Amino acid sequence: MITLGDYNTLRADHKAEQGFYLQGDETTGDILLPNRYVPDGLAVGDEIEVFIYLDQDERLIATTEQPLAKVGEFAWLEVAWINKYGAFLKWGLMKDLFCPFREQKQRMETGRSYIVYIKEDEETHRLMATAKVERYLTPLRLTEGGKDGSTALNATTLKHGDSVDCLVWQKTDLGFKVIVDNRYQGQIYDNQIFQPLHSGDRITAYIDHVRQDGKIDITLQPTGRQHTLDFAEVLLRYLYENNGHCDLGDKSPAELIADRFKVSKKAYKKAIGDLYRRRLIVITDDGIRLA
Repeated sequence: MITLGDYNTLRADHKAEQGFYLQGDETTGDILLPNRYVPDGLAVGDEIEVFIYLDQDERLIATTEQPLAKVGEFAWLEVAWINKYGAFLKWGLMKDLFCPFREQKQRMETGRSYIVYIKEDEETHRLMATAKVERYLTPLRLTEGGKDGSTALNATTLKHGDSVDCLVWQKTDLGFKVIVDNRYQGQIYDNQIFQPLHSGDRITAYIDHVRQDGKIDITLQPTGRQHTLDFAEVLLRYLYENNGHCDLGDKSPAELIADRFKVSKKAYKKAIGDLYRRRLIVITDDGIRLA
């Protein structure tokens, strides 16, 4: 079965003047891979992975180009041009992706980028984008648990410390909203941000807490003992490279620690404690020194 707006592995059926025709199914028939996308050495009978979408005449077309997102994914896309029906977004293919005005939260502007969700229109079966992304995020719901009457999250296996892929969504008064693993809504709080963040950034982050209200708190740093050990080695190397001294102690302002080491004050204090217990440093009034 051919999947529109996704990658399909198809067999080259026959060559024509305009390119190769790939074997489709009973509904689609053979699908053209235009000459511009035909790789060197492709022969009849070979299998090739292609992305399937609709050309300007709404016919199925195959391409070896890779779009920035496929159906069912969120992406940060720039507006290429606008007409009286909506905006057209650059998504890495020759034909731009349409976002009608009805699917825009605010009127899009040429040259600006927006977080959108890629989908197939149920009525026309055309590929399109929508900026109303909240509709397509999976909510976390609580279900009744065991005999003790406890509750449990039924929509995710995410747990504290898990590594996740995040798409930075939008700035809020608390920090940044993010889209977690192309599925859930998460929040990175300002006090957990130790690097520049912008809407559209794709980052690896970590689950800090899956709350009982179903919301996910995200941190930019690994959690747990291993992270403490990893940063302790970074701090130790810093001391060796700076005459055995660091003027930041466990009572130093969090802003100074974040600016120099890109970690939270909590992580910094844990690393100091680890090095002190290993008798590698001494704590002084003006910071820390190698023992």
